Amino acid sequence: MLTRPIPSTGEALPVIGLGTWQTFDVGTAPSEREPLAEVLRRFLASGARLIDSSPMYGRAETVTGDLLEKLGELKTPFLASKVWTTGKAEGLAGMRDSIQRMGHGRMDLMQVHNLVDWRTQLPMLREWKAQGRIRYVGVTHYSRSAFDDLERFIREEKLDFVQLPYSLAQRDAEARLLPAAAEHGVAVLVMQPFASGSLFQRVRGKKVPEWASEFDCTTWAQFFLKFILGHPAVHCPLPATSSPEHVADNLRAGFGRLPDEKQRARMARFLEG
Repeated sequence: MLTRPIPSTGEALPVIGLGTWQTFDVGTAPSEREPLAEVLRRFLASGARLIDSSPMYGRAETVTGDLLEKLGELKTPFLASKVWTTGKAEGLAGMRDSIQRMGHGRMDLMQVHNLVDWRTQLPMLREWKAQGRIRYVGVTHYSRSAFDDLERFIREEKLDFVQLPYSLAQRDAEARLLPAAAEHGVAVLVMQPFASGSLFQRVRGKKVPEWASEFDCTTWAQFFLKFILGHPAVHCPLPATSSPEHVADNLRAGFGRLPDEKQRARMARFLEG
């Protein structure tokens, strides 16, 4: 799989990640967990590493941690979660719980989820990084209305990561956020790479254009993910799925050629048309 360096350290990060929102919020029944175990097996076997979760995602952190333990893969993934609460004591307790649930004692990246109480939580994340309890610090937000705030954080807060929505259907981040991240050495994780599934609805019944073979693309999932990865400021989109077949398709977007600027413009025109 292709990799891109995390700007703050140079560590190579595989370009396709895995989100867990909704998809990993399941119970203990084998019928619910076995497909997710296969998703994780295929994900890690491909060379992918970054798995992203949050205490906001119900049981997703616990399910991820339990399945990784059963697979004997607790040390392989690049684990990312979030602090999503107000107050110092609550934030510390939430981070400890997330690290234990998902990483069984370890976590690579901790993010302030949707900038909730960031004045309290971000300094704590920096303290934990300095102590070696986490390796990277970041912030997230799902809403375009928060893009001004995200840009300010990118420019002023010396972050390792920022997570934001970006897709062929929602390209607002191209105007200022992605250039700011590139300028200030902040790695970009992408949520909602399929625009919450709406992109697939827009192309239902249509075939992937033949010229997509120019960048080794054979399916719509690959088309949408390769468009995102064609932007040099993006490090890793985070498609979520509970389907082993879908994760295998998503992962193939991380191999082979990526579209250049002219090809990305053609992809956007095709979708608009």
